[in-house]
Amino acid sequence: MNHHLTRSERIAQILNYMLLALFAITCVIPFIYVISVSVTPISEVIKRDGLVLIPAKVTWTAYQEIMKGGRLTDAYQATLFRVGVGTALNLFFTLLTALPLSRKSLPGRSAFLMFIVFTMLFNGGIIPSYLLVKELGLLDSPWALIIPGLVNAFYLMIVKSFFEQLPEAIDEAARIDGAGEIAIMFRIVLPLSVPIIATISLFYAVWHWNSYFDALLYINDTSKQPLQLFLRQILLASVAISGDAAEATNSVNPISVQMASVVVTTLPILVVYPFIQKHFTKGVLLGSVKG
Repeated sequence: MNHHLTRSERIAQILNYMLLALFAITCVIPFIYVISVSVTPISEVIKRDGLVLIPAKVTWTAYQEIMKGGRLTDAYQATLFRVGVGTALNLFFTLLTALPLSRKSLPGRSAFLMFIVFTMLFNGGIIPSYLLVKELGLLDSPWALIIPGLVNAFYLMIVKSFFEQLPEAIDEAARIDGAGEIAIMFRIVLPLSVPIIATISLFYAVWHWNSYFDALLYINDTSKQPLQLFLRQILLASVAISGDAAEATNSVNPISVQMASVVVTTLPILVVYPFIQKHFTKGVLLGSVKG
């Protein structure tokens, strides 16, 4: 059935398109600015008062600067280990905890849920956490960035809510056929839970990728520090020398170094995110219908 838009509907549609285009431009311009400044010589940045969207001349000096000494490679290795191993363990323990908590027949279920909700409201603080990690011998170990946060209580509640929506008749039919709890989990529950698994995996991975404060507390060895802590150190160093940048027109532009650091740390997320973006909304909505 053809639907002819009225004049007011056409005007509203045009305004919507204009607003969406304006919103898209405001999102894209900062990325273009960051990339442009990262490859712009310091003399041109000073000449344009820092406003560079299309560089007249391209230089890779800032990227060469942040790659000196192999620190960037070490930081990437530390971060990839944390994201890969950490996300896998987070997902395993979250699913392993959420499934029994989603079953109303679990003895002591209410007490376990109260304990978990309590941890969402209160925590021990930085000093007790540091002392615990130190006593466990995890200082300067990548496991100090993974083990203390194996299960996020909020993500656990989302997964539990999703599992509660799965029909329990499926479990009962599987038990009649002789399947045990582990078989039910891996053969029945998990294949039906791909959206929420993808969502929680992405949440955990992004959290590991962006975290730096725990590494600041627990990791002193520079070769084991993750990417975000490396970026933070570069930004602080660049800010410290930025006051002399105008006098050293032939030196490395501290602003370009900052922008290059942002590019190398955010580019992997920008590349991966579009392929898994669809799971964000779908998974969270599926896991939040019941609570």
